[in-house]
Amino acid sequence: QVQLVESGGGLVQAGGSLRLACAASGRSFSNLSMGWFRQAPGKEREFVAGITWGGGNTYYADSVKGRFTISRDNAKNTMYLQMNSLKPEDTAVYYCAARGGPYSSVSYNDSRYDYWGQGTQVTVSL
Repeated sequence: QVQLVESGGGLVQAGGSLRLACAASGRSFSNLSMGWFRQAPGKEREFVAGITWGGGNTYYADSVKGRFTISRDNAKNTMYLQMNSLKPEDTAVYYCAARGGPYSSVSYNDSRYDYWGQGTQVTVSL
């Protein structure tokens, strides 16, 4: 089992920045590929960014490329999402997720992730 806890959400004006963190506990974090997803009201959950277990490969949705950066610190069992140049359309609940199989690849499909955090609200105002 893996427990995931997100933090860092909040209210920010358009053009501002936030840094989300996802703290993991339980099974070994360093061999799990991870992802960030988000869900806006009335919309389906969507992939935002993913990072492989070693941190060597990262993946982004087109809507956030160039603005968001995913990273991880395996020594601290923590994953991050640095969000810059935020837009009102980035408003959503952000979730971190972990794939269950060790050394798995990143997937854009949320059904491939076995562990989820409780989510953190990000609200971007005009």
